[in-house]
Amino acid sequence: MSGINILIVIPVFNNRTTIRDVAKRALATGYPVLVVNDGCTDGSVDALSGIEEERSRRTAPAGRMAAIQLHQTGFSQNRGKGAAIMEGCRWATEHGYTHILTIDADGQHHPEEIPQFVKAANEFPLSIVIGTRDFDSDAVPGSSKFGRKFSNFWIRVCTGQSVSDSQSGYRVYPVEALRLLRIKGKRYNFEVEVIVRGIWAGLEIREVPIAVEYSEKTIEASHFHPFKDNARISMTYTRLVLRNFVPLPHKLLFGTRQKNALKIYLTNPWKTLKMLFTEKLEPRELALAVGTGVLLATLPLIGFHGVAIVFVATRMKVNRLVALSMNHFCGPPFVPALSILVGYYVRNGQFLTQFNWETLGHQALQRVGDYIVGSTILGPILAVLSGFGILGATWAYRRVFGRGKHVRA
Repeated sequence: MSGINILIVIPVFNNRTTIRDVAKRALATGYPVLVVNDGCTDGSVDALSGIEEERSRRTAPAGRMAAIQLHQTGFSQNRGKGAAIMEGCRWATEHGYTHILTIDADGQHHPEEIPQFVKAANEFPLSIVIGTRDFDSDAVPGSSKFGRKFSNFWIRVCTGQSVSDSQSGYRVYPVEALRLLRIKGKRYNFEVEVIVRGIWAGLEIREVPIAVEYSEKTIEASHFHPFKDNARISMTYTRLVLRNFVPLPHKLLFGTRQKNALKIYLTNPWKTLKMLFTEKLEPRELALAVGTGVLLATLPLIGFHGVAIVFVATRMKVNRLVALSMNHFCGPPFVPALSILVGYYVRNGQFLTQFNWETLGHQALQRVGDYIVGSTILGPILAVLSGFGILGATWAYRRVFGRGKHVRA
């Protein structure tokens, strides 16, 4: 993605006392602003009257004029913050913007920090950029601190990734990605669901430190309902966790390397080996994924190896593509044949030396028994050997070829 065109989106619902100041300070950064009226009944929209004329007499940073940079859209009835953000996304799409920057209308965020979000979005255009609020102040309510820790925990459960502030509404979203993600939450639960589904879709999460303003005025302007909204968020996490139990891969957005990697992992075992050494994973993470895949691909899960690998890898938070690719190396004929030999030896005290129609045809049921016994024994052994083997080989490869400085996104 070359260059970004950013639109500041301010969802507003009954924020008459704060919206004008937030909008003016946002316009002062020189970027266009869209105020989304989420069914206001207190005259919040009227509070914006005259801003365009006021701004037209001033020059925004970088020589940009702000006279026609304030736009409005919205609903006649309140639909929720998530719905308002998606309305902003729709408007941005129609008017050619690539990214939207969302900032709360209650005055808790500082619009002067917008440039650092824009900088991060320019560097990482296929990322969700989140403002991590400074919660060290005594003015921050204890309920907000607890809510953030609670939400961060469940983000990690759902995705395996750590996010410092999953409830911050100060963010940048790629418009195209936001359109393609199927977000069901329409209110405050939108902001946690979009993180989880974004990570599942292959988007990176980038964070920038921000200040936060907690005062009697900003707290009163906030419409977060502790019981109702926390209940919605909890239900959203329940739904997302249950989705994690479904052994199906998530659809990746963009990321051609990831899509190409999936095709290679599933069709070309030799290219898979090369890609294993260059994966952006720590050697121990790679070894765990390889060991998991080998174990499940060897066990007697006839017809269900792939499903089992995806399911277990998802639950263990290991790389599913790497684990799934081990099916190449543990499939017929070598590993199953070795399993039959081991099982035959365990059951009969001697090795099977004759491979003919009698031993493999008429005695097929016996060979199934040998396979079950042998693969159950062989699976853990091969998993440990392959895990330690890939650990050493990856370390050596990256040391020789200089591939050891990758950092997991």
